[in-house]
Amino acid sequence: MMEGADPAKVALLCTFHDTQETRVGDIPWIGRRCLEAATNEKVTADQVSKAHPAVADGIKAVVHEYENGDSLEVLVAHDVDKLECMLQGMEYLEQGYRNAQEWVDTSRAKLKTASALALAEAAQGMSSAEWKHTYLS
Repeated sequence: MMEGADPAKVALLCTFHDTQETRVGDIPWIGRRCLEAATNEKVTADQVSKAHPAVADGIKAVVHEYENGDSLEVLVAHDVDKLECMLQGMEYLEQGYRNAQEWVDTSRAKLKTASALALAEAAQGMSSAEWKHTYLS
């Protein structure tokens, strides 16, 4: 992995990140001004409440680490999430949705690692089709 993080740990953190959206949806930031959203940890606890205790505890620990940890793996997992948001915004820009530029800019501004910043720079220098061909094939 580019930052020296454990790729299996990063993949695990990313796998359970946003699983809460299967229960409550992705509440846009403007909606959060009017709604009191449950924490990701609370939603996860509800999602795994009927699972075997060992499984439930394991999943809750992964979500807790993603939400509260400060390890290199957590940092990289957060960057993966923000980089994906930035790429999605760039696809919307290509489709003519000009307001997506703010989405791209704010997502990029949240990147922390040198690797994520380098990938963002590369992505902004090519079309989404070129990006997919270059980095995903």
